[in-house]
Amino acid sequence: MSDLENVPQELPAPAIVIAYLQHLLVEKGLSDNTLSAYANDISDFLSFLANRSFPFEEVTDQTLFLYIVDVRRMGLSGRSLARRLSALRGLFSFVCREKFFSANPAEFLENPKFSRSLPEVLTKEEMTAVLDSPDCADRLGFRDRTMLELLYACGLRASELVGLHALHFDSETNVLRVFGKGAKERLVPVHAEAARFLTDYIAHWRPLFSPKEPALFLNRSGKGLSRVALWKIVQRHVLKAGVLRSISPHTFRHSFATHLLEGGADLRTVQLLLGHADISATEIYTHVQAKRLAQTHKMYHPRSQH
Repeated sequence: MSDLENVPQELPAPAIVIAYLQHLLVEKGLSDNTLSAYANDISDFLSFLANRSFPFEEVTDQTLFLYIVDVRRMGLSGRSLARRLSALRGLFSFVCREKFFSANPAEFLENPKFSRSLPEVLTKEEMTAVLDSPDCADRLGFRDRTMLELLYACGLRASELVGLHALHFDSETNVLRVFGKGAKERLVPVHAEAARFLTDYIAHWRPLFSPKEPALFLNRSGKGLSRVALWKIVQRHVLKAGVLRSISPHTFRHSFATHLLEGGADLRTVQLLLGHADISATEIYTHVQAKRLAQTHKMYHPRSQH
C-alpha cells in the first residue's frame, strides 16, 4: 500500500495504524490524496511519540494535549491543526472499536476556532470574459473552452474534471456522471451551451489528439491532463481575459455555487450539485442567501419601504 510509505521507515507503524489506513482505503473508499494526507498526519504524530520515546500503546488525552502544544509552537495554521486532529480522532475511534484501547484518548479533542474566509468568486462579467478567452479555431483552444465551460457549468473540482471519461456524458439527457471524493458518484445537469461544446468536442475535436487514454481531456500527446496542467491552462486564460486576481480552477466551483444562489437556488440543491456530503461544507455560501434575504426584506416589508 503505497500511501503507507509516508510513515517514516525508522518508525515502524503499529499494526493497528496500518489496519486503520487500510480500513480508510478499502471500506471508506477515500481518494489517494485524502488517504495520503491522513498517512502524513498520523506519521507526524508517530514521530512526535518516537522523539519522546513514548509508546503508542500508552497514549492518553494528556499525550494528545502535549502534541497539540508542540504543533502550535511550530506555527501550524488552524485549518492544518484541525485536519490533524480529525485524523487522530478517526484513528483512535477505530483503535477503540477494535478493542486495542479500552478508553478513547481523543474523545474530547476539539477543533481550534478559526474564521471562515469567503471564497474568491468571479463576477458574471469576468466569467464571460474568461470563457470567451480561448481561440476555438484549433484543437487546444476548443479543448480549453470546453473545460472552462464544464468547470463553471457543473461546479467541478479539478480532480473531477481531469478524471472524466467521454462515456461519462449522456448527450441524450445532457447529464454528466461525476466521481467525487471517495469515488462517490453524482449526476450533474449540463446546461445547453456547455453541452453543445462538450458534444462537439467529443465528436470532432478529441479524436484529433489521437487518444491513448480514456480521459476526456487530453494533452498534445493524447494522454489525460494532470491537475497541474489544468491549473496552468486556467491561469493563462484568466490573464488573457484581464482578470488580475488570484484565480484557480476551484474559483470556478465557488463562482458556480455563488451565482446559483444569487439566482434563487436553495442551499440544499447547491449541496447536491457540489457533491458535499455534509450541508455544513456548503454553508460557507450562506452570505449570498443572507444578502438576498436582506434585499427581499427591504423590498417587501412595509416598515422598510420609507
